[in-house]
Amino acid sequence: MAELWKGAPTAAALMEDLTGRIERLSGAGVTPTLAIVRVGERPDDRAYETGAVKRCEKAGVAVKRFPLPAGCSALELRAVLEHINAVSEIHGCLLLRPLPDPAMEEMACALLDPKKDVDCMTPAALAGVFAGKGWGYPPCTAQACLELLKYYKTALTGKRAVVVGRSLVIGKPVSMLLQAENATVTMCHTRTVDLPAVCRGAEVLIAAAGRANLLGAAHVSPGQVVLDVGINVDKDGKLCGDVKFDEAEPVVSAITPVPGGVGAVTTAVLVKHVVEAAERTLK
Repeated sequence: MAELWKGAPTAAALMEDLTGRIERLSGAGVTPTLAIVRVGERPDDRAYETGAVKRCEKAGVAVKRFPLPAGCSALELRAVLEHINAVSEIHGCLLLRPLPDPAMEEMACALLDPKKDVDCMTPAALAGVFAGKGWGYPPCTAQACLELLKYYKTALTGKRAVVVGRSLVIGKPVSMLLQAENATVTMCHTRTVDLPAVCRGAEVLIAAAGRANLLGAAHVSPGQVVLDVGINVDKDGKLCGDVKFDEAEPVVSAITPVPGGVGAVTTAVLVKHVVEAAERTLK
């Protein structure tokens, strides 16, 4: 039976570490502040926004919300982002994606000040993550994977890591973060030839393809650590990950649940990035 890596203890440890830093900022007259920009009323966006606001406010991080209708124009979104860029009291911005219009999303990613990009949506922030230097903050979910591995004391140097998924939101950046910790990384996707065999060869397996129950018993092996980043709804309408939990859990040494695993750490990482952005303004 695998050790269940729940995200709550990791998130609690992160928040405990941030408490003193937020107090020091307050003593300097600075309240870390996050702007949340939401276009439309997607249930998953609303749920993430609610969780982020709750986490921020409990920690002493202020939140300013900028909701826009699904049919808003590019000019309306531009005006909001330009306002966020101009207000020095706003230290970080979270744009809930994907937007209804891909061209509008591309415009927004290019417009936001990279120093306020706390979820790695701008080209400059992505470049920083891939280069391993600069102003870029990693995507919160990608960083959450590393925080879980750190909390549960998983040494990565020399380990074989397989990432299933190649998006700019998870797959590619988490591969870079793993390499920065000296793991040997193989990045796969749904068209990888003999994906089960490649996955079985991993010591750390990160499932981030966004496909419900994509990986099963054929993809895992004894001793593995499995991080399931997927948030999907199965044919029965139930929330599930990319990994068939009931098949993988009896085989591997550790696995994250869905829900309650990686996702539970993501908002704590968001708070961490906002606090870091606020600290940088003092320097």
